[in-house]
Amino acid sequence: MLLHIDSHQPYTLTMTSWNRHTDAILQVENLRLSIGGETKVSDISFTLFAGERVCLLGASGSGKSLTAKTVIGTPATGCQISGSIKVNGEEVSQLKALARPHTSRVSAVFQDSATALNPLMPLGKQLSLALKTPSSAELAALLTAMKLDDIPNLLQRYPAELSGGQRQRICITLALLGKTRLLVADEPTTALDVITQQQVLRVLQERSAQPDAPALLFITHDIAVAAQLCQRGLVMEHGQIVESGSMLQLLNAPQHPYTRRLVAAARRADDVLSTNVLSTNVLPINILPTNVLPVAGALAG
Repeated sequence: MLLHIDSHQPYTLTMTSWNRHTDAILQVENLRLSIGGETKVSDISFTLFAGERVCLLGASGSGKSLTAKTVIGTPATGCQISGSIKVNGEEVSQLKALARPHTSRVSAVFQDSATALNPLMPLGKQLSLALKTPSSAELAALLTAMKLDDIPNLLQRYPAELSGGQRQRICITLALLGKTRLLVADEPTTALDVITQQQVLRVLQERSAQPDAPALLFITHDIAVAAQLCQRGLVMEHGQIVESGSMLQLLNAPQHPYTRRLVAAARRADDVLSTNVLSTNVLPINILPTNVLPVAGALAG
């Protein structure tokens, strides 16, 4: 989906600032994932630092979601794992999520909101259980920011009574309440309409600007969404990371042929939208300008 990138907040980031001045929250080294004897992810390595927002960008089948599930501790059935995954310096590659030490657990948001919530428990109770220190004010503020209406009534309802978009926003709220040092979000805005998607991305941006914000690994196929939220990108194709760099670098000077195709496709879509405006009262949306690209609300952290 095409998204507007706000030019009012210039985006600046140097990779050396992360390496020198912040802690490594996630370290993935030579990770190889195989299922049924077939290699799905081949020897990938990357690091996320405290407060950083990084996207893992690629098409379906590229290995990005399989990587995300393994980092979280919920690998695919039959997945053979080799290499190293460290969260907060602790090796967890062979540990399932619930077997990990509390300090190395990861909050997560998945694509399928229908299976992420307990169908037999009211939403209010599920959200309360996620709060380490009870704070109704914090919960109310976050739900309001998520543009969820009639909150008192909402908290008494069950997941099946909500739309897909409402359920996904509840899932994002639960993940943000977890207060871990790493949040992995696997296509969390897929079920949302464009307007709600923008609102949720804005909430993630605002939360990421807080001093105690978790590092974010954001999984997406949509380079426009990645540009809205993330500071750095890792491009995956056929189970390998083929290019990495700041979002500015990837969008303005892509080096790998696959990255260039992603950017070119997004620019073509933007051109179509800009030249086929439905009425004179509708302004064209410019998601990928050809000059230096400001990222909406992006902060160096």
